[in-house]
Amino acid sequence: MKIAIAQIDCSLGDIASNCAKIPLYAKRAKEQGCDGIVFPEMIDTGYEMHTVQQVASSWTDQPFAVAKGAAGDSGMYLICGLSEREGEKIYNSIAVFDPAGSLTGKYRKTHLLSLDPVNEDHYLTAGDSVETVEIGGMKWGLSICYDLRFPEVSRSLMRRGAEVIVVCAAWPFPRQSHWKTLTAARAIENQSYVIATNRVGVDGPITFCGSSCIVDPYGNIIASGSDTSEELLAAEITQEAVTTLRQDMPIVKSRREDLYRLWESG
Repeated sequence: MKIAIAQIDCSLGDIASNCAKIPLYAKRAKEQGCDGIVFPEMIDTGYEMHTVQQVASSWTDQPFAVAKGAAGDSGMYLICGLSEREGEKIYNSIAVFDPAGSLTGKYRKTHLLSLDPVNEDHYLTAGDSVETVEIGGMKWGLSICYDLRFPEVSRSLMRRGAEVIVVCAAWPFPRQSHWKTLTAARAIENQSYVIATNRVGVDGPITFCGSSCIVDPYGNIIASGSDTSEELLAAEITQEAVTTLRQDMPIVKSRREDLYRLWESG
């Protein structure tokens, strides 16, 4: 299947302007023969926690409805990083829609960045589960930005059968080299595709580094974005590539769970 990445900028707090990009990029992806499209982190609000706290939406509001409509109108799978307000709580979330526009998967960011100037942990509630979803006959695992730094997340997804690991991000320039290294590492160590979509632009003191990528199970970059420009990237992914590699090099069988449990208890 052919998958697109929408590497986009966002207007901080401008829900209508940001949401307008969802059907626009979905339409472009469909015209290029794509079967699905993945958007970055919190594209409805932008990524500044005071603003998120003020304008985050419930999933009966405009951002969710627009993403749902874009999936149905384009007839593609659509994965989108959105804010999610539920009562007094706000989550940094991913919504997954099928080509009919039905919500088929959802993930709430489990690792909240506690560093200045972001301090997600002061404003958001962490999720408490890892999530996979079926897309195009393959199992996809969901993750968000800072989750990438925790190999336990992608390994847990792989152990649940994930053949593709999605990373929806708002990753900053000072740590661009980490982004490039970790996306490749997660693909190699889990023998999975990594589809990593990142923001460009500036929100307050944070400048995002783009560099969205699709990495194959061998760690080869098969699609990559620029540092600063909005663009649509696309690449073909196949279940066969994952299956063949895992059969030829069955690293899961070499795992020493007895030692890992011992180290954790020690």
